[in-house]
Amino acid sequence: MCRSPLHPFLNKLPKAEHHVHLEGALSVPLLFELASRNNIALPKDDEVFASQETLSSRYKRFTSLDDFLHYYYIGMSVLIHPGDFEALAWDYFQRASADGVHHAEVFFDPQAHTSRGVPYSTILSGFNAARSRAQTELGISTELICCFLRHLPVSDALKTFDDADVQASFADGHIKGIGLDSSELEYPPHLFVELFEKAGRQGLRRTAHCGEEGPASYIASGIELLGIERVDHGRALGDDQDLLRQVAASGTMLTLCPISNVVLKGVSSIKDLPIRKFLDAGVNFSINSDDPVYFGGYILDNYCAVHEAFDLSIAEWTQICRAGIEGSWCGDARKSEMLAALGRVVDEWKEQSV
Repeated sequence: MCRSPLHPFLNKLPKAEHHVHLEGALSVPLLFELASRNNIALPKDDEVFASQETLSSRYKRFTSLDDFLHYYYIGMSVLIHPGDFEALAWDYFQRASADGVHHAEVFFDPQAHTSRGVPYSTILSGFNAARSRAQTELGISTELICCFLRHLPVSDALKTFDDADVQASFADGHIKGIGLDSSELEYPPHLFVELFEKAGRQGLRRTAHCGEEGPASYIASGIELLGIERVDHGRALGDDQDLLRQVAASGTMLTLCPISNVVLKGVSSIKDLPIRKFLDAGVNFSINSDDPVYFGGYILDNYCAVHEAFDLSIAEWTQICRAGIEGSWCGDARKSEMLAALGRVVDEWKEQSV
């Protein structure tokens, strides 16, 4: 919890989260529970997995994106049955609700599961069960974004995309769009043009991780070659003033993940992120948690970290929250509900502050 008097206001803001990997919300207790229940042997030659405490401690010492991904993929190996995926997503939705999330557009990595023999239908049924509970019990609206792993051969992504069950999930609306994640530097956007062209022809929304560890040119390529409508991370945009102006003018939204960028050594501190530059230039962005269990911060933690670093005003927080709502991929009616909620929170805070 941040020390700012604005903390209650930040908590109440009706947030839209656009950049969270469900597999990255796998808590250590749930990981160990599912490993035991599903008879999954965690690496015995890695003392990190000796206990929940040693694993939790290791999560605090990532040295790079690839170092984190090593443990990320081991962790998801315990997910086997529909109930496992439901438990994972339900854990996230409960925590998100406590942090003031009204709408969540969540990533998942089907290739990481189907390659282990887990059917796509198993993944989808589990996540959809949790989504239904989130809507009914928590009032959170959700969308699923199917991410493709850029470190795997492009042919594997295309094969997954064309799979009959995956195509059916596109057709019935269970999947809102596609994304591109995993290691970035050695896998530039142009490799995935065919995949994103296919998605565009099918009317799927498109986003991609660009400018996390890669340069600003990856952001430009993602927009120009892949036709992405959002930029996941996009931290490197601050390095290219011309591109920054273009992105601001187009209204393209970035899904920033501040704590993630610090934990994975992209920047030394939150203060080093170009958040002030983005605000001053009129760049639309939302603030997100990325892989909250691994990085030690859910969405409210990220809001608080940004506020402590930049001491933003009520008007600036309202701008950030509004941009997140308007940049969501839900329907206009849902956006109107959230914008009305935002207005109420802001008005109530101003009244209390008089």
